[in-house]
Amino acid sequence: MGSAWRWQLSRSMRLVLRWCRQQRGGRGGGSRTQISSRLLELWSYSKLLLHSLCYNSLADSDTLLDCVFEPIIWIVDSLTRWFGVAFVCLVVLLTSSVVIIVYLFVIPTIISTYPVHWAAWHLSCGHWLLLMITFHYYKATTTSPGHPPKNKLNTPSVSICKKCVTPKPPRTHHCSICNVCVLKMDHHCPWLNNCVGHFNHRYFFSFCLYMTLGCIYCSISSWEMFLEAYNAVESYNQTPPPDHSFGGSTAHKCIIFLWVLTSSVSVALGGLTLWHARLINRGETSVERHINRKETKRLRERGKVFRNPHHHGKIKNWKLFLGVETRRHWFTRVLLPSSHPPNGDGIVWDCTFNRRYFIAV
Repeated sequence: MGSAWRWQLSRSMRLVLRWCRQQRGGRGGGSRTQISSRLLELWSYSKLLLHSLCYNSLADSDTLLDCVFEPIIWIVDSLTRWFGVAFVCLVVLLTSSVVIIVYLFVIPTIISTYPVHWAAWHLSCGHWLLLMITFHYYKATTTSPGHPPKNKLNTPSVSICKKCVTPKPPRTHHCSICNVCVLKMDHHCPWLNNCVGHFNHRYFFSFCLYMTLGCIYCSISSWEMFLEAYNAVESYNQTPPPDHSFGGSTAHKCIIFLWVLTSSVSVALGGLTLWHARLINRGETSVERHINRKETKRLRERGKVFRNPHHHGKIKNWKLFLGVETRRHWFTRVLLPSSHPPNGDGIVWDCTFNRRYFIAV
């Protein structure tokens, strides 16, 4: 391709010089037909020259689409990076508003109307959920997901990152928002303003789980109060009393806001939590889910079966993910706040078999 490019360049340059000499040579400019034909010839060779500079035998329609959408992807990544801080502030603000409403209106009602044992149970369960939500959200946002070591020649790798130009260990993927490779990358979460990877995946899932349970608990506990507040607001809007109470209407609106917010979050976040629980059952991440589906389809067409090398069975997958080694760990590491590190270093993985990732049918 280099020799062809040089030949086209020299040919085009000779044509340009010849045409310039003819114009200077006093031929009167020649006829318009000759000038137009030479211009067309020059234009055709210029297009051929440009084609020789831009042509690549490995380029296809996918490469062209990537080049076209690259600016759009860059804008989305930049906005997501900046919006991450706003999303974190929004989570803190909404969670704090729910906690304030519960302390101001829900807990006094529970203490004054419920029996002692039920009030004690509500106080214990509610504060336990609040502790677990706060702890896991803080750890998920502040814990680094893990990155491949740099300048180490002995690092096991399966490929080279095209963006970082560094070796990529197994299950490692590049995050275009953070602009760095992440160990066992699941996804970039704007609500955490952080990537979900090997070292904070458990914190992310625990936060989703306990936030869902907390929202379900709040929506169920405040159901009767929500009905009373809704009926009171409806009657107030229809026939407002002359001496209406600002405090009472504010309390009713706060209860309605509490129930609507917690119910909506429990449905949306509950679906996300179930999706990630399904992925943990299979021993894969969100990124690996798409890769494994393509690999399964490709091997099925060749009469072969794909096997996930990181699937150790459902129970063992959960033990490895949660870091449970003994029975006592189900209480100390799952039901209580725990900052224990995950199994492994995120670089070397214990596969279920040592041969290739697929077998013949």
